[in-house]
Amino acid sequence: MRIIRLGAGAGYSGDRILPAVELAEKGNLDYLIFECLAERTVALAQLEKSKNSNLGFDPLLKDRMRAVLLTCKEKRVKIITNMGAANPKAAAEEILDIAKELGIQSLKIGVVSGDDVLSVVISGDFLTMEAGDPISALKNKIISANAYLGCEPIVEALKLGADIVITGRVSDPALFLAPLMYEFDWSASDWKLLSQGILAGHLLECAAQVTGGYFADPGYRDVPNLENLGFPIAEVSEDGAVIITKVEGSGGYVTKATCSAQLLYEIDDPSQYFQPDITADFSKVTITELAPNRIKVENAGGAERPSNIKVTIGLRDGFIGDGQISYAGLGAVSRGQLALQVLQKRIEASGTQFLDIRYELIGLNAIHGDHLSQGYEPYEVRVRVAARANTIKEAEFVVNEVEAMYLNGPAGGGGATKLVREVISVVSTLIPRELIKPSVSILEL
Repeated sequence: MRIIRLGAGAGYSGDRILPAVELAEKGNLDYLIFECLAERTVALAQLEKSKNSNLGFDPLLKDRMRAVLLTCKEKRVKIITNMGAANPKAAAEEILDIAKELGIQSLKIGVVSGDDVLSVVISGDFLTMEAGDPISALKNKIISANAYLGCEPIVEALKLGADIVITGRVSDPALFLAPLMYEFDWSASDWKLLSQGILAGHLLECAAQVTGGYFADPGYRDVPNLENLGFPIAEVSEDGAVIITKVEGSGGYVTKATCSAQLLYEIDDPSQYFQPDITADFSKVTITELAPNRIKVENAGGAERPSNIKVTIGLRDGFIGDGQISYAGLGAVSRGQLALQVLQKRIEASGTQFLDIRYELIGLNAIHGDHLSQGYEPYEVRVRVAARANTIKEAEFVVNEVEAMYLNGPAGGGGATKLVREVISVVSTLIPRELIKPSVSILEL
């Protein structure tokens, strides 16, 4: 039976590049897929595009394409990616320029657009999924609104002969389902096959998370050669059978445990995993080890796709001021606590009203709070005061107060740092799918 081999070339925007090169060279792939969009990434990209109309795509797009494009062309490996972010067309033009630099004579790129639904969201009467608040109340803060497209426009681009398909916001698993629908001519209403394709995509979408990344725990879960993690491959048969594996000799491992952990990742209700193309059901999925680093996953189910599509909305949400300074040696904790007391009194005396503020000692109580830090006296701690403010001036006030602990605080303070950044937050809403109009264009050499 015919098998299509899908390789996960990235699990987020800043992911490593060399494992993708390894996949391109040694993975015997049909498709190399780069999933690079987290929830806030499009909003950040939209800010870049607003400053320069030629920007707004993934910052590592050029490096990734220079690393794998020639090999993929020579080995007839197609590339699918959401690295277009807020500007897929500009991203495609960059890829064409790189192809020319590499001496590639012919290349066809499918550009998927239509996920930008800002005008629809602003003009409509929609509510946030998180709190049920009206989106209209957020209009002055909104940067972007992008719908999660399904695999249909990607399939269309492949039918038009695209060697590369570049998108903005699409559902992560749709990047992997699309080539399977195209290659096997799966019906858009065959819930069993589509659910297996979504399952394969969900397991691969975070790349190294299914080969031992974000999994290792010394003495409990020892992952071999963690410094050279290989990225995963899905072997998918025409009947929907899925085997997760990796390049032989690469670092990490693929096991029932790594696949189970990734299967549960970001899943609320396993029986209803809403996707633009299907409502998948993972509640009866079975995971079987066929051989070392060869895991079969099956028995996904599904039902009709939802009538509404999720939209992620990027918001300007104030500024964060993050000031830090370290104390070490005997009495480090007491000196750090004194520094925090001084800072809290000075900041409160200023009368500034912050949206949120935290006073903590990294190394003692910054993650789990005071209730788990009792009876523990570290040799070194790092004072941190972080405040979210309405204005950049208020955020700067906080970090400057922390830096002043050099000369105005307890003994032995050092290594002070100051960081002020704008906060980009996200909320979600649902809109009827008929309001979304995906489109495909082709650029080529």
